[in-house]
Amino acid sequence: MSEATRILSIDQGTTSSRAMVFDAAGNPLGIAQKEFAQHYPRDGWVEHDPEEIWSSTLEVCRRVLSESRVDAKSVAAIGITNQRETAIVWDRSSGKAIHPAIVWQDRRTAAHCEELRAAGHEARVGEKTGLLLDPYFSATKVAWILDNVAGAREAAERGDLAFGTVDSFLLWRLTGGRVHATDATNASRTLLFDIHAQAWDDELLELFRVPRGILPQVRDCAGHFGDSDAELLGRSIPITGIAGDQQAAAVGQACFLPGMIKSTYGTGCFALVNTGAEAARSRNRLLTTVCYRLEGRVTYALEGSIFIAGAAVQWLRDGIGLIGTAADTESLAAGIPDNRGVYLVPAFTGLGAPHWDAHARGALFGITRDTGVAEITRAALESVCYQTHDLLQAAADDGVTRLAALRVDGGMVANDWLMQFLANIVSLRVERPVVTETTALGAAYLAGVQVGVFDSLDDVTANWQRQRSFDPDMDAAERERLLAGWSKAVSRVRET
Repeated sequence: MSEATRILSIDQGTTSSRAMVFDAAGNPLGIAQKEFAQHYPRDGWVEHDPEEIWSSTLEVCRRVLSESRVDAKSVAAIGITNQRETAIVWDRSSGKAIHPAIVWQDRRTAAHCEELRAAGHEARVGEKTGLLLDPYFSATKVAWILDNVAGAREAAERGDLAFGTVDSFLLWRLTGGRVHATDATNASRTLLFDIHAQAWDDELLELFRVPRGILPQVRDCAGHFGDSDAELLGRSIPITGIAGDQQAAAVGQACFLPGMIKSTYGTGCFALVNTGAEAARSRNRLLTTVCYRLEGRVTYALEGSIFIAGAAVQWLRDGIGLIGTAADTESLAAGIPDNRGVYLVPAFTGLGAPHWDAHARGALFGITRDTGVAEITRAALESVCYQTHDLLQAAADDGVTRLAALRVDGGMVANDWLMQFLANIVSLRVERPVVTETTALGAAYLAGVQVGVFDSLDDVTANWQRQRSFDPDMDAAERERLLAGWSKAVSRVRET
C-alpha cells in the first residue's frame, strides 16, 4: 500500500453536495457540505442546475481537504456516490448541459409511462430491468429532453451529446471530458439496462427512443474510472469507486449477506434487502436492482423507494415555516403523548413503493381546532416510519428472508424519538452505526478496496460499529391501530 491512505468521498445528493475524507480505518476526518437550489417550474416538475451541482461539488471537495488539513498528496483515491435516476444531457464539445437536470422526483413523464403501460410494455421492461414503468427512472426523462430541446434529438443521433446520471456527469467534469462512464448500480436505474445481461439493451433503447451513442460505458463499482485533472484539487487523483447513493449505503452498512437490510433516511427513504446472486422478482411492486458489482460478479437487492422522508421536514421548515431547524422535530414529537389522530401523507411528488401512484398528492388528515405545530410535526416524522413498514411488509410478502435487525443511516437517524418509533412500527430492532454518513462511507470503501487502502469487503464488515440499538416496545394492538389509520389516510390520497 502506498503512503497515500486517505480517501476523498463525493456524496452528491438531492438537496446538497457533500465531501468527506476517510482514513484507512474508515473513520471520517472531515466533512464539508453545501445546499443548492431546487427548481419547481410546474406542478410535479423538479429540476437542478447542472453547473450548480458541479460547482458545489468542487467547492466542498476543496473545502474538506483544506479544513481537515489533508494534503492532496495523501489522498489515494476518490469515490463518488450520487442521487440516482436524475438525468443530465450535455454537449460533448463544451461539456455544458443542454437542459436543467431532471431530478428523480420529477413526474413530468407520467403520461408517457402510462401510454407505455397501456400498450403492454411493463412486463417486458420489468423482466429485463427489474423496474416499473414510472417517471422516477431516467429513460423517459432523457427522451423528454431530446424531444423538447430544439435540435437535441438530431444532435444526439450525430453523437454530439452525452447522457449520464449525476455520477457520470461529475466523472466527465473531474476528468476534463476524457471519461464517459458509469457503474452498474446507476445503470440499473435507467430503464435502459438489462440487469441480467449487464448491458445496455437495444430493445429498451428503441422503446424509449434513446440513441445508444449518448450512453456511458458501464463498469464495476470498484475500478480505475480515470484521473482527476491536477488543477482541480492540487494533483491528479485516481477515481476508483462509484455507486448510486442507496447501493453505496448498503456497502457502508456492510450488508453483504442475503437478508441483510439497510434503510437510508435522507431526502427520500430507501430500503434495500440483499438477495445475493439471485435477481429476485417482487410480486408486490418492489424493485429488483443491482446492489453492487465487483470483479464482474453481481450482487442483487430488492429495493423499496419512498420519495419523501427528510424532505417532509424540510417542507415544515422552509415551505410552511412551522419549525426553525430540523433538530426541533424531536422535542416537538416527544412532547405530546400520541399523534392525536393526525396523519400526514407526504405524497408531494406522488407515492413510491409499493403504491407507485404518480398522480397522488400530499394531504393532512385528522386535524381539529386543537391541532398545532407539534401534531403536524409528529405526523411528518411518523409518516416516514409508516412508509418504511409498508416497504418491509411488501418484502416479507415476497418471501424474502430477512435478518433480525434494520440498519439505518442518513441525516434523520440522529433523532432518537424517530428511531424508537420506527422500531415500534416495523417491529424490528433498529441499529444505528457510529458513522451514519454511510453513503459517503460506502463510496470510500469501494474506492479504497480498488487501490489497496482496504484489503477487501471483510475490512468493511470488521470496521462496522453499532452506536445504539432501538428495540420495539409498543403494544401490538396500538401498533395495528396506528397502521390502520395510516392505511386509511393513504387510501384517501389515492382516491383523489
